[in-house]
Amino acid sequence: MIPAHLRSRRLLVALFGAALLGPLIPTAPALALEEVVIELPLLKTQLTVKLRELKSAEALRQGNSDLAELDRASNGAVGRQVIELLQQPVPLSVKQVADGSVGSPLVEQAMLVLSSIGFVEGRSADLSGRTLTEALRQAASDGEPTLLSLLKAIPGQRFTLDLGRTRQLFNRMLRQRQQAESLLAVTPAVSPPLSPPLAPAVSAAATASPMAGRSVNRRIVTLPVPHRPDPLEITLLEPASGANGRLVLISHGLWDSPAAFEGWGILLASRGYSVALPRHPGSDSSQQEAVLAGQSPPPDPKELARRPKDLIAVLDAIGNGRLRLARQVDAGRVVVLGHSWGATTALQLAGLQPSKQTLLQRCSDLDDPDRNLSWTLQCSWLRGVRYAGLADPRVVAVGAVSPPMSLLFARGFSSEQGGRVLLVSGNRDWVVPPDPEAIAPMRWGRAIGNQLVLVQGGDHFNLRPQGAADGGVLGPLLFAWTEAAFAAGPAVRPAAGASPLLPAQGWGNGDLPMADVTGRLGNP
Repeated sequence: MIPAHLRSRRLLVALFGAALLGPLIPTAPALALEEVVIELPLLKTQLTVKLRELKSAEALRQGNSDLAELDRASNGAVGRQVIELLQQPVPLSVKQVADGSVGSPLVEQAMLVLSSIGFVEGRSADLSGRTLTEALRQAASDGEPTLLSLLKAIPGQRFTLDLGRTRQLFNRMLRQRQQAESLLAVTPAVSPPLSPPLAPAVSAAATASPMAGRSVNRRIVTLPVPHRPDPLEITLLEPASGANGRLVLISHGLWDSPAAFEGWGILLASRGYSVALPRHPGSDSSQQEAVLAGQSPPPDPKELARRPKDLIAVLDAIGNGRLRLARQVDAGRVVVLGHSWGATTALQLAGLQPSKQTLLQRCSDLDDPDRNLSWTLQCSWLRGVRYAGLADPRVVAVGAVSPPMSLLFARGFSSEQGGRVLLVSGNRDWVVPPDPEAIAPMRWGRAIGNQLVLVQGGDHFNLRPQGAADGGVLGPLLFAWTEAAFAAGPAVRPAAGASPLLPAQGWGNGDLPMADVTGRLGNP
C-alpha cells in the first residue's frame, strides 16, 4: 500500500498541473462523495461519517456513523468543532468561469484544496467537467463555497480528511491572503477605460463582427528548433492594417495552450502589434493528456530552460527572416507576457536569475509558513536550475501574471535585471498566493521601477482571457503596460529611482477591481 504522505504528494503533483487545464474528454457524470474518513492525529484513530450527517449538529446527533457516536458521547463537543471547520469558506471564485472553456478550473481548484488536506479515493482523471462545474456553481450560489459544499460535489468513492492538517492549512491559506487584502483595502481601485475597446474581427473566426475595429489575421506556423525533437507550433496574430512594427510574445502556463491567451493577443494585434504565441510542447495540454494516461512522466526539470529557449528561438527566427511576418517588426525590442509558469518564463528572459539555494533550504520543510501549492512545481525544478539563466537583452519589459517565483528567484529582483517587470496577482489566488509569491519579492523589485498590481477577487484562473477579444479582465492593464514600455524608449530599462510606467488610471476593471500597490509595500 502506498504511504499516505506519498499518495498525497503524488496526487498534488498531478492536480497542480491539472488545475491549469482541466480534463479534455467528457464522460458520464461522476458520482459525488458520500463518505468521509476523518483522521484524529492525537488519538491516532480514524472515524467515518456520512456527508449527509454533517449538514448540521442535529443531523450528526441523529446519525449512526463513528463520528456521530463520538459526538453523542462528548455531548456534542466533537461535532461542533468538525462542523465549524467544514463550514469554513474556501477561497475559490466561480465568477467568470466561462461556459465552454477548456477544462474545468473550478473543479480542479476544489480537487487541489482537498489534495492539500487529505486523499481522494476512486477519482477518475477524465471527469465530466460540465457536470461538476454546475454542481460547484450550485454549491457556491450563496457566496464562497465551503469545504463541506466542495466535498458534496467532488467525485470519488470516499475522502480521508486529516483534521489537524486541515485546520493548519486553512489558517495558512488565510494568512497568505491577509497582506493582499489589507493593501487592496487602503489603495483606491484604478478606473476602467473610458470606453471598452471594440471587438476586432479575426480572419477565419466565426465570431467576426461587422461592428468590429481593426481586423486581425490569425495563422499557425511551425518552426524547427535545435533544443526540441519536433518543430514549435506558433500562433501568429497580426493586424490586417495599421501595424506599428512592435512585437509581443505570450507564454502559456503548465498544461495550458496558446488558445487560452489569444484574447490578449487579439487585443494587442487590433491595436497594431504583431503577436506570437508559441506552444511549449514539454508542458502543454497534450503533455498533460499523456501524463494522466500514464504514457509520459511529469515535465522534465530541464523544461525550465527549454521554455525560454522556445521564445528566444522565435525572436531569432523573426529577426533573421526565417519566420516571416506579414508586417516588418523590430525584433530587437520586445515585450513578453505570461501566465503562471509562462510568467516565470517571462521573468527569466527579463533577467531574474534562478538559484537552487532557497530550493534546497526550504523544499523539505513541510511546515514552512510560506509553503503553498506552487512550491510543488518550483521544487520540481531543482535539477534544471543550472541551465535556466537565460536573460535576453531584447526583452525590454514583461507582464508576469501569477508567477511561481519565491523559491526559484532567491535573489529576487536586482540591478542586473534587464527588462522592466509588471507583476500581477489575485488576492484569491491560493495556487500561487500573493503574499509569499508576489508581495515579498516586489518589496525588493520596486526600487528599480518594477510594479505590482493586485486584483480583488482574482484567482489563478479567472485572469486568463481565453478567446475574449477585449483581452478579458487584464486586457486594458496589459495593453497599457505594453504601450508604456515601448513609449519609454531607453528609459524602460530598470534602474534605481526609475519612474513607474503604468498610467495612474484607465486600465482597471469594473467587476474585479485592481490597484497598483507598489508604493505601499514598504521596505523588504
